[in-house]
Amino acid sequence: MSTTPSLSLSPAVLHRLVQEGRAPRLLDVRTPAEFRTAHIPGSYNVPLATLREHRAELTAHLDEDVVLVCRSGARAAQAEQALAEAGLPNLRVLEGGVVAWEAAGAPVERGPERWDMERQVRLVAGSIVLVTGLVGVFVPGAHLIGTAIGAGLTYAAVSNSCAMGVLLSRLPYNRGPRPDIRTVIAELRSTS
Repeated sequence: MSTTPSLSLSPAVLHRLVQEGRAPRLLDVRTPAEFRTAHIPGSYNVPLATLREHRAELTAHLDEDVVLVCRSGARAAQAEQALAEAGLPNLRVLEGGVVAWEAAGAPVERGPERWDMERQVRLVAGSIVLVTGLVGVFVPGAHLIGTAIGAGLTYAAVSNSCAMGVLLSRLPYNRGPRPDIRTVIAELRSTS
């Protein structure tokens, strides 16, 4: 993991740049379903897994300032590290992500409402802990499943990664149509 702190951009500064017509490229690294629910106008959806897989192709089409966006900033920081390793300079992360953008009163394009990944992880993890805790009253050792989930969540916080989130992002509910990298690159070229 990189020890270099992420360069960030506040929602207020980004909003001013957008209003002045000087908006940087906005890459939203959330899942397609999260992106469809609400995203910053003019942003491109390049889910984190797609970005990691095709970062060399993307860097060839990202020669100006790029701001990476996710729900709260964690996935955007991971995307920043991946693109920086591929040699792309001028990367910044939107402070607080889409949550902070909306809280600042900046515009978003809305689609069908879906639960964001963090909320889904809390539901699944909490449900597993609750059920195994209750079952553990009758079945010795069942509570250890909840303990394992707790250990996984602790590791996720320390490592700034989330295996459960990765697994949940693969569910059909969260996938939707995956952005095709050729289409994303064509859009990046057309707006150069």
